[in-house]
Amino acid sequence: MTTLYYAVGACSLAPHIVLEWIGAPYESVKVNYGSKELLAVNPAGAVPTLREDDGWLLTQAGAILDYLAHKHPEAGLSGGDSLREKAEAHRWSAFFTSDLHAAFWPIFMPYRYTTDESDEAKKAVAEAGQKLVQKQLKVLNTHLEGREWILDGGRSVIDAYAFPMIRWAIKLLPGGLADYPNVQALHDRLAADQSVQTVLARESGK
Repeated sequence: MTTLYYAVGACSLAPHIVLEWIGAPYESVKVNYGSKELLAVNPAGAVPTLREDDGWLLTQAGAILDYLAHKHPEAGLSGGDSLREKAEAHRWSAFFTSDLHAAFWPIFMPYRYTTDESDEAKKAVAEAGQKLVQKQLKVLNTHLEGREWILDGGRSVIDAYAFPMIRWAIKLLPGGLADYPNVQALHDRLAADQSVQTVLARESGK
């Protein structure tokens, strides 16, 4: 059985949702960053970490999502099989990994981005991070104009990848998603999904 190691509030929410969409048996294991349990399977101490029955391990959310989409083609979550459809999926996976997710790090850990240990410096770093997030959300919001899902092939693992980051934006940005109605609509569409609700309830311990 496939096993997913996840942490509450992390981008591991994305493969957790995808596994629920797929509907095949799997196990989800809640861990803490850097815990002995997580370090035993992933020396980097990071989530998500995916383990297969034969002990094979896969890390990095984008890679895990791509793997799951192609392991279970019957679920129709890859966004399409043509060369260009695959390229679009990789494009948006890279966008969420390298552009949007990375933009949150100055907000989450401002001390990493300054040698000035004052609260004022950390606040300035976090505010710069907010501006970076807003810039990337504008890109996503424009792309979503007239669309239900990110990829032309319908609901996909890429939508699941977007979901935790959209949730972070709602929580961490002044004004939330008020300036990004198409992103808000995607969030609401996903949040209404029964599988997504199941995963959110499981991760919250309800």
